[in-house]
Amino acid sequence: MAPPAKMNVPFLDLASLHAPLQAEFDEVWAKVTEANAFIGGTWCEKFEQEFAAYIGTEHAIGCANGTDALELIIRALGIGPGDEVIVPANTFIATAEAVAAAGAVPVFVDVDPATMLITADGIEKAATDKTAAVMVVHLYGQAAAMDSISEVCEKHGIAIIEDTAQAHGATWDGKKAGSWGVAAGFSFYPGKNLGAFGDGGAITTNDAALAEQIRSIAFHGRSITSRYHHDNMGMNSRLDGLQAGILSVKLRHLDGWNADRQRVRDRYEAGLADLAALPLVGVHERATSVHHLCVVQSDNREELMAYLGERGIGNSIHYPVPCHMNDPFKKWAPSIAPVVTETAAPKIMSLPMYPALTDDMIDYTLEALHDFHAR
Repeated sequence: MAPPAKMNVPFLDLASLHAPLQAEFDEVWAKVTEANAFIGGTWCEKFEQEFAAYIGTEHAIGCANGTDALELIIRALGIGPGDEVIVPANTFIATAEAVAAAGAVPVFVDVDPATMLITADGIEKAATDKTAAVMVVHLYGQAAAMDSISEVCEKHGIAIIEDTAQAHGATWDGKKAGSWGVAAGFSFYPGKNLGAFGDGGAITTNDAALAEQIRSIAFHGRSITSRYHHDNMGMNSRLDGLQAGILSVKLRHLDGWNADRQRVRDRYEAGLADLAALPLVGVHERATSVHHLCVVQSDNREELMAYLGERGIGNSIHYPVPCHMNDPFKKWAPSIAPVVTETAAPKIMSLPMYPALTDDMIDYTLEALHDFHAR
């Protein structure tokens, strides 16, 4: 029997998003370079205002990347040595890295088996008198259950910091991720739903004093009132004008791109409904996911990934090694293993997911997935 026709299906295709906007990007380049406004300035201020309005917060502060965004929030809250911050075991390592960089201890908790997200119950069980905050990670594009999480955190006096690196535009009960906690950190890494042309990040908050403290720490601890006086031990983490201008252009298209991602997810979901061997990580009915990733679980992951590669279909893993099992964090590994996270880690894999993914590409991917399981 002849082998099936081969189609190239990239895991991510940024060129398909950027090509239609090239003239707008060129205009940003021309204006920013003409003004020599490379750090901060008009374009950063404009984007910060637009992004705060989009998320539904009073303030947005640009910074160098999403990891810095989380560390800046932790430091501005005065969290450090002697404090604990609860984090989900299933997350990108940057979540825990930011906690450790600020001198606090990451406390890893397990996640919901259906959504792979942190839960109120997990937070409740892990809370101690040393718990200063919880890092709520809205992973794969889906917001966590923020109503129940907010109740538990209020009960224990725990600050909610949102890691919203993968959830630009996601909602829980209609309220956007990034507007629930004391502050939220966003990443604009190029592959994100809202991505820059390099690294970039932002913090959103409704707390004016906290926003001012974050701006100070991010700019070498400089005083807001004096150019030459420094109030805090700071760092250098600023968003540049070119990236801000690019982000302003792309922000206008974000909701449309997220709607296209929903179209892709719907087609995957329909096409995999009869394939019990490859369950999709679920989406809660009260959440509106922006599907940054499309994650499935396979008992034969390595073979399946190789097979898809042979068929020209891109794929990846998010994330193969839980944070607490990486060498720098093993000293903080929980005494009771996070069973859901550790059981899923050898199984989870990500299928192609981006707005310009065509129906033909999705159907070809679905065909390959069915062919693999029919062998």
